Amino acid sequence: MTNLPERAGTPATPEMRAGDADRERVAQVLRDAAGDGRLTLTELDERLDAVYAAKTYGELEPITRDLPAPGASPPAAPASGTPDWRPLEGAPSWKSGVGIMSGFRRAGVWNVPRRFRAFAFWGGGKIDLREARFDERETTIRALAIMGGFEIIVPDDITVHVKGLGIMGGFDQRASGPGVPGAPTVVVKGLAFWGGVGVKRRKSSRQKKKRDKELKQADND
Repeated sequence: MTNLPERAGTPATPEMRAGDADRERVAQVLRDAAGDGRLTLTELDERLDAVYAAKTYGELEPITRDLPAPGASPPAAPASGTPDWRPLEGAPSWKSGVGIMSGFRRAGVWNVPRRFRAFAFWGGGKIDLREARFDERETTIRALAIMGGFEIIVPDDITVHVKGLGIMGGFDQRASGPGVPGAPTVVVKGLAFWGGVGVKRRKSSRQKKKRDKELKQADND
């Protein structure tokens, strides 16, 4: 059971009576979690009350079910110098964009879903991925532009595959190409009819900062 002791030679069961040592061990897990910022002080007090009122293992187990076991390793962080593409908690997330005789914009820091759909009719939209985070290693953007158009901007260190079709319009595929090792992949599909879909590679602010830092170090040397 999560964070619960097992007595020598006896498998722990929910019906087994808990002792003072068992309750204190679980209480320490809660205190450590609060110290790590996983629990607020209010949550800590509420859970400690539940711990000291518990009579069995079955009553103790749910109290720490959402907490890591003692000594568990935290999620691996990106290696030094490697961009962090993981979703950012609290950032907006859009699954689509529609421009009908109008326009839309998806830009800044946002979490990109596995599939994004864009539609424009006598309108358009801008999809800027330079500061975006990605829910999955591969993202597919399906773009349908009818007498309208899209501008899609991707950072030049990610992998891009453009597979769209232009009929009396254009579907720019020049941005297709590999990115840095470990980078996410963006696949752009769809149709441009009397319209256009332009995909452009640009440096992100992350890349610009890295370049400026390298130039500064070179000047110091």
